[in-house]
Amino acid sequence: MPEHKIFSLGDFPLECGLVLRKAQLAYQVYGELNSRKDNAILLCSWYSGDHTGYEFLIREGKCFDPTKYCVIGVNMFTNGLSSSPSTTPIPMNGPHFPATTIRDNVRAQHALVQSLGIESLALVSGYSMGAQQCFQWAVSYPDMVERIAPWCGAARTTPHTHVFIEGFTSALRADAAWNHGHYAQPPATGVRAMARVYAGWGLSQAWYREELFKQLGHPSVEDFLVYFWEHFFLLCDANNLLAQAKTWQDHNVGDSPGFDGDWRKALATISAKAMVMPGQTDLYFPPEDSQAETDCMPNAVYRPIPSIWGHLAGIGMNPEDNDFIDAAVRECLAS
Repeated sequence: MPEHKIFSLGDFPLECGLVLRKAQLAYQVYGELNSRKDNAILLCSWYSGDHTGYEFLIREGKCFDPTKYCVIGVNMFTNGLSSSPSTTPIPMNGPHFPATTIRDNVRAQHALVQSLGIESLALVSGYSMGAQQCFQWAVSYPDMVERIAPWCGAARTTPHTHVFIEGFTSALRADAAWNHGHYAQPPATGVRAMARVYAGWGLSQAWYREELFKQLGHPSVEDFLVYFWEHFFLLCDANNLLAQAKTWQDHNVGDSPGFDGDWRKALATISAKAMVMPGQTDLYFPPEDSQAETDCMPNAVYRPIPSIWGHLAGIGMNPEDNDFIDAAVRECLAS
């Protein structure tokens, strides 16, 4: 388990109407807050990831330089470090864990940031579901967020992405061993099936056509499916995966109070400067959807990542993509 700190939220009310008792938010801090308390950066975790996923950019000389910034890596509910189905005692354990929204996560993160004595954030940034949280932060706390830099993610889940999520979660739930979340042993067959569905969406057709899996040390597609995708998801708890997928699937920044579900109206209120970086070949969050969202934001720059690595262009695996993100975030911070 990666090193982290725990922030206790106490009894935390959720949008679903339930209260998450003794709620906990896991986080890690890199660097120190300066005397003016104006160098804080918040990094929001992604689906099945944790705060360590950004460490390829949390280095001296990189955009999230811990010698310059106080970088706070925060973990979403349901990722296994913060309150999750796998860690919560009865009666909210396992499949009984309540539905949590992106706004629930952002509200919990806001409490954490305030507890650290931080009144303004120089930047909120994140990849994939982390990007969802960026947009929500800028809508929910406009006076606190100076800039956002979301990449490979969106402000709302489109019908097409909804269907994709339904596909890979249905593959997991189809395993009889899952037993509606009451499994005695991990539903490995379902998790393996989910991983294979996910693999077809995570990287572009061009990436597979050029057999770039060989660059990662996999001699064949089958080896890549087993030792990259299946291996990764088999290390995760099935109920955690499903709960976090539900958070992703249900998100719409337009559901914030006052916007009646209209994501365009919500995005139009964002005053923070924004550097929006979709993956040029991302099949989860196509650049066309990202362009439509960026067009609604008054202070946003649209900067697609020119990569055939699909959604995984943003995860730190390809040096060229890492350099592109690093440069774009630096530009945003300098603005």
